[in-house]
Amino acid sequence: MTKPLNKLTAILNAKAPYSNAAGKDALDIALIFGSFEQSTSLFFQGDGVWQLIQGQDGAIISVKDYLKTFAAFEFYDLENIYICQESLSERGLTADFHIEQVAVLASKEFADKLATHHTILRF
Repeated sequence: MTKPLNKLTAILNAKAPYSNAAGKDALDIALIFGSFEQSTSLFFQGDGVWQLIQGQDGAIISVKDYLKTFAAFEFYDLENIYICQESLSERGLTADFHIEQVAVLASKEFADKLATHHTILRF
């Protein structure tokens, strides 16, 4: 009997937090996959990089702050978190993240890492 192939899933976040429901939906799916021990990686590029930056506060615009839930990633074995360096630079941001296990990758590395995944869910 052959061992089943472990398919890798990527969740690509490209929307700013609180601009719509995309970030919250991506987070919910990541936590569901993690709870079922699915091999899942999270990628942040474009305006999606804002989701990882400290100091975001949805209360200012009367929106529930879902970003605090990112701290639960370690309990769901969501350890593969990648952010695009060019996206940070374009927005004048530094690697001041509210979670620790983020790998900052150059654009080519980011694309290469994303390409290793079998399924890519874009938000």
